[in-house]
Amino acid sequence: MKLSVLDQSPIRSGGTPSDTLLETVELAKACEQYGYHRYWMAEHHATPALAGPAPEIMVAHVAAATSSMRIGTGGVMLSHYSPLKVAETFNLLETLYPGRIDLGIGRAPGSDQLTALALAYGSEIGIEYFPTRIADMMAFMGTKEPTTEIFKRIKIVPKPDVPPQLWLLGSSDQSALMAAKFGLAFSFAQFITPVGGAAVLDAYRQGFEPSEFYAKPEASIGTFMICAETEEEARRLGSSRDYALVRRARGQHGPFPSVAEAEAQDYTEADLQYIAANSNRSFYGDPDQCYDWLMKLSEVYGIDEVVVLTICHDAGARRRSYELLAERVLR
Repeated sequence: MKLSVLDQSPIRSGGTPSDTLLETVELAKACEQYGYHRYWMAEHHATPALAGPAPEIMVAHVAAATSSMRIGTGGVMLSHYSPLKVAETFNLLETLYPGRIDLGIGRAPGSDQLTALALAYGSEIGIEYFPTRIADMMAFMGTKEPTTEIFKRIKIVPKPDVPPQLWLLGSSDQSALMAAKFGLAFSFAQFITPVGGAAVLDAYRQGFEPSEFYAKPEASIGTFMICAETEEEARRLGSSRDYALVRRARGQHGPFPSVAEAEAQDYTEADLQYIAANSNRSFYGDPDQCYDWLMKLSEVYGIDEVVVLTICHDAGARRRSYELLAERVLR
């Protein structure tokens, strides 16, 4: 099995965005040593708990700090941006770091609606044009002509001989079918939609149409996991995640809470029910339990690559989680 990383650049309670971005670089360097296949950085805007509004900048920074692991985005929210600008940016990154760059794109806004409007400043092109954006972006990165007629006169510089890997990320059958139609790789966010994903991936595979980027379907899933020496310790670390989800459900926003903050909470019965209802969105366990869980996911979803999202308040515990997981799965 291939193990990969999704880093949402969490801002810890008591920490700063600067701390967070430095931790991202250090974690990427460590994960390369542990044997992880790729390292993706997410895009979120106006989110107090996450410091990643421009993952393409972090791709350049992390790629420069590493040497062999694939580096990319999970993902660029293409609905906000010019397909040409995205293509130029990732063509440039691939030229700088050949054979190592992934462009993962998503349909979600990665923000609230007001922030999404600000990102689209002046544009009258809505989400209904998302497929056209994909088609034009693929043309700017590949060899075919753009769907938009006037764009056919545009010369793309630089244009590497081999383009970055193109992935569509999603948590629904709509995203899967779009990835299939365009002949892109597809990564399913199991940590967002923990039920029904196997059928979504089956639909992707059955509907896949080969493209110049992929001759056959390629898929992975993203899952949230905390691995520690014992299940008890993993669950203790995971209490921060549980509390963060409860706060978000209450409409409360802020940095990622500490274990002490989580343990100090006087949860209502409704809070406890909410945590229980969302328990299948996260997995906390020791290395053997995490290994068994990954093997189960591999079988159920029919995949051989899992993109692991781990958030702990303590940066050392987060790094150790990835280390323990790699030791059990990859060695």
